[in-house]
Amino acid sequence: MAATSSNPLRLLNDLRVRAVLYQVVAVVLVVGVGLYLFGNVSRKLAEQNIATGFAYLDRPAGFVISQSFIAYDSSNSYARALLVGILNTVFVSIFAVLLSTVLGLVVGIARLSRNPMLSLLAKLYVEALRNVPLLLYLFLWYALIVTVFPPVREAWQPIPEVFVSNGGLIVPSLRWSPAHSGVLLAALAGVVLAFVVAGRLRRRRVATGIERRSWPLVLAALLIPPVLAALLLQPDLVVNWPEKGRFRITGGLQVTPEFTALLVGLGLSASAGIAEIVRAGILSVGRGQWEASRSVGLRDGQTMRLVVLPQALRVIVPPLTSSYLSTFKNSSLAIAIGYPDLVMVSNTTMNQTGQAIEGIAIFMLVYLGMSITISLFMNWYNARVALVER
Repeated sequence: MAATSSNPLRLLNDLRVRAVLYQVVAVVLVVGVGLYLFGNVSRKLAEQNIATGFAYLDRPAGFVISQSFIAYDSSNSYARALLVGILNTVFVSIFAVLLSTVLGLVVGIARLSRNPMLSLLAKLYVEALRNVPLLLYLFLWYALIVTVFPPVREAWQPIPEVFVSNGGLIVPSLRWSPAHSGVLLAALAGVVLAFVVAGRLRRRRVATGIERRSWPLVLAALLIPPVLAALLLQPDLVVNWPEKGRFRITGGLQVTPEFTALLVGLGLSASAGIAEIVRAGILSVGRGQWEASRSVGLRDGQTMRLVVLPQALRVIVPPLTSSYLSTFKNSSLAIAIGYPDLVMVSNTTMNQTGQAIEGIAIFMLVYLGMSITISLFMNWYNARVALVER
């Protein structure tokens, strides 16, 4: 009996052991297939005298990128060019997510309005944007910007030192330095600290039942880090003013038509889906919640903000994650209107170097990494807002 009980095969009857074993086997198979394919491809490329590896990233890129959020010129390396493409993709995706979330929330609530005209307009908005391919909207917005606004030589100047033309919007900007980056990081830290302080004060108020004024502490947590950073780093406040020449405008910060068209297209298209997600989440909350809120004297706006939306989040957040992932991945359509995102920069790099496999691997890993990051963050937030059964 002792020999039988110590038999390792009996461990397979344990569900936890089998689950771990299956995962280990799956990982080994995936890694094995990947190594086989990598070795086979490397051997075939070597037989045809085609260069492999990532050493090309240190060579000068030799091409210009029309928009960059960091300093870049054609003498920089391919690695920096790819970094510019990654940042262009990330920034336009983040702005599009913020725009689509705000618009989706407003339109989703408007669809449930008791005002028939407002509800109808919100429905038309959703149907018009949800049933047309995103690529057509990108072409539409880009064509409108290029054709409606005047050429650079005749640029509009709605306010001093601000120019609007078919070359984009140009406004004054600060001459950026590492000190400014430090203040910006401190400001972000202040935002995080303010959320932490607000959360602790809210939990203390719930635990004690004592209502105290919390906004001074939250405001202090928000402002103290950037103010201290500004006093320590002392960044120079030098303004880079735009200067209008005969054929172009130099200086200042330029928002290109490609960036604007992509941002508007992504944001509006995603907002239609988010509006339906918000509407479904609100409808999942029982009517009794509205009646109970009105019975204690809450107005409709307060009921929506304090009672309904917090409960609806458990339904809204999971599909909202998919919408955010789609927005980020749909940014790859930027190449159709000439916005220099990661895909466009990678295509230029692959055409010049001939190393397509490495280029495709890089932007696949970037998209995979960003998608996993978004999923992890949204899963964490979903766990925070989920209802806890007692």
